[in-house]
Amino acid sequence: MEKFRKLGLNDELIRSLEEHHFETPTEIQEKAIPQVLIGKDIIAGASTGSGKTLVFGAGIIQNLVGHSGVQALVLVPTRELAEQVAQSLESFSTYKKLKILSIYGGTSINPQFRELPKADVVVGTPGRILDHIGRKTIDLSKVKILVLDEMDTMLDMGFIRDVEKIINRCPKYRQTMLFSATVSQSVSQIAKRYMNHPIEIMAEDQVDPRKLTQIYYDVSDGMKFSLLYHLLQKEHEGLVMVFCDTQRNTDFVARNLQRLGINALPIHGGLSQKKRNDVMKLFHSKELAVLICTDVAARGLDIGGVSHVYNYELPNEINNYIHRIGRTARAGSAGIAISLIGSRDYNLFNRVINVLDMNVERKELPFFKKIEMINERGHSRQDKFSKFSKSNSFDSKRDEFFRPRQKSRSHRRLSQNRVHMARKSWH
Repeated sequence: MEKFRKLGLNDELIRSLEEHHFETPTEIQEKAIPQVLIGKDIIAGASTGSGKTLVFGAGIIQNLVGHSGVQALVLVPTRELAEQVAQSLESFSTYKKLKILSIYGGTSINPQFRELPKADVVVGTPGRILDHIGRKTIDLSKVKILVLDEMDTMLDMGFIRDVEKIINRCPKYRQTMLFSATVSQSVSQIAKRYMNHPIEIMAEDQVDPRKLTQIYYDVSDGMKFSLLYHLLQKEHEGLVMVFCDTQRNTDFVARNLQRLGINALPIHGGLSQKKRNDVMKLFHSKELAVLICTDVAARGLDIGGVSHVYNYELPNEINNYIHRIGRTARAGSAGIAISLIGSRDYNLFNRVINVLDMNVERKELPFFKKIEMINERGHSRQDKFSKFSKSNSFDSKRDEFFRPRQKSRSHRRLSQNRVHMARKSWH
């Protein structure tokens, strides 16, 4: 613990870290904690899992006095991250009596009314913080430390105006810390507008590219689920995350995997907060083997031990692809990212490969059985895209992505029928 002591941490915080089995500081902790403790504004380029919570937590816990109103505000993009950060701050402050409160939507607001007057530190999502500001149930006039965590994600989710409204409610003279996996031009503009001579600190990504293997299977759209089931049957170690692009597909995939005996549960914004919390507790404790998730629900969460990441459906944003594969190959462990590429994914996958300049190896399809998928009513779902052929493969189509393809006569007839039906509905 001597390295932590040299960073300037006091005995109370050192004792908490010892009890939680911290051994040596991470790169971002070594670089940033000394600056934070003397009250400097910082912009930290640090990814999920880099240890950044302890960076701003050290400043909050060591420099604040309890029972003086809300003195620290931590803004995060998602409910799960609010819970995670609040729990971490509570564990760090075992020997410092600070009241730490997480507030977010999806739960009853009444308990928050009762707890806010006693809070020293609030960790919350922008929407719920603004809700309390509008109701005049939170007082930010005494805030000494403002933390903007996962700032790039908050920008991606369209929270910029909400964040700015909240910043303007805080005192002008304060310490501001901004953390972002990528320091884009938009992030830099926020820093320039609201921070006081910030120090920029960058840490290397925690994902080791030498230990991350990326592969893809070129499979017909109608056989994706069958291939996923076949591959998951072979996974017996580590945790697995499977990404889908919609809440409906997340539920659909999870339900069908459960039916086939795979220990899988979904998580997305459409679930109640209690269900989301319960799922994450099971996954963190490794009682749940496979997490089927959307990008929003999984962003920012620090989940250790993920060995495999599956892209059942590709994300529309390339940055989301980076965040997904960054869930594995962490802290020196090996990991694998697997993309299931159907004909509808060719354009997106081509952009991923070209823009990111990544080496993604194609794997030959194994022999596997066609699995009938069941919808929520218990009926078999028929998929129009169930045939696989070499002529529709990703490799054979690579040079044809942006060429208009000649439609077959039956396809044209189908399209005309759809247009006709649509026009009837307009009238």
